[in-house]
Amino acid sequence: MGVEFTGGSRLKRFFGGASAIDSAPDEEKSPQHPTSKAASPQDIAQQMLLDEISELLLGNGLLVTPGNLLAAHAAFSGEDTNLARKIIEQRKAGEKITQEWLDQNRMPDTTQEGVKKIIGHLESSLDNFVTTTTSASDAATSYNTAITAQVTGAVSLDPDNALVAIETLAKEMIDRTSHFAAEMKRSADETRKLRQELDKAKHDADIDHLTGLPNRRAFEAILDKHYREARQEAENLCVAFCDIDHFKRVNDTHGHDTGDRVIRAIAETLARITNDNCHVARQGGEEFVMLFRGKTPAEAFEKLDAVRENFSNRNFVNRSNEEPIGQITFSGGIADVFAHANPRDALKAADEALYRAKSEGRNRVMLAQ
Repeated sequence: MGVEFTGGSRLKRFFGGASAIDSAPDEEKSPQHPTSKAASPQDIAQQMLLDEISELLLGNGLLVTPGNLLAAHAAFSGEDTNLARKIIEQRKAGEKITQEWLDQNRMPDTTQEGVKKIIGHLESSLDNFVTTTTSASDAATSYNTAITAQVTGAVSLDPDNALVAIETLAKEMIDRTSHFAAEMKRSADETRKLRQELDKAKHDADIDHLTGLPNRRAFEAILDKHYREARQEAENLCVAFCDIDHFKRVNDTHGHDTGDRVIRAIAETLARITNDNCHVARQGGEEFVMLFRGKTPAEAFEKLDAVRENFSNRNFVNRSNEEPIGQITFSGGIADVFAHANPRDALKAADEALYRAKSEGRNRVMLAQ
């Protein structure tokens, strides 16, 4: 259950974000005080992040719930650039950020569900595996016990009876061996099933199910791999953000099914230019993220802008009522990864370029400054 605070300082102290100076009495906050210390850049950045989170939640009367805190942190830390941009637009429009608005625009957290799904598959398959291997082990133990008993009994018999006992033992050996082989085969089948389920769970955790593209989690791994390789090989590396223009209008006017169709259409269009050195993933909502390896920012711009122009020439129709939707466009921002301190800073620069493209009329691609 969420808690509603009346002051931002209490929220900061709750997380340990307020410094000793922040929590001291007013007279101790004076710069001339002998115990006061200059804040480090890291402390300042932490304080700014807490201030932004506090302003979003408390300033809009939102409950301090784990979900709201995660959404606010993702927006202001740069993890969910799509939400951050929408918050800016909402504020510029003078609109209040309500709980319903935040729930609709925040990035869905599929990590927990993905982990639960993997664990469920793993536990189920392991239970079956333990059952079959235990059964096979019990069969082997029983088989050895029977052999020992038969051999011990046959020693005390006369030759004719001993021959009968040996024949009986041989038949039992065949039966038990067949049963043992069947148990081991079943155990091997369970092992293969476990591997298949784990592989599928791993694949599902990396895929956006609406578009079939890699999701944000998978893209982070792709970017990390290409960043290391491109830096080692001294190759160009660019990242880009793409965002569907006026997507909310499409959803509000024509419904979410049509909105999903538009998202899939752009995903398919962007996917056509992908290869081993060009990757696209769904960042969340109506936003996509791309990676261009071996291309300068100008070359990446040319490639992405050609896709944008071709797509803008298409006209869409609402399949449910044949009502024309008209032109659907998207805007983009591109950044040179090695012009920044790290890939996250490059992504932030690409997002800022995307925001400029939106501000300057949409349906365009812009390079990061």
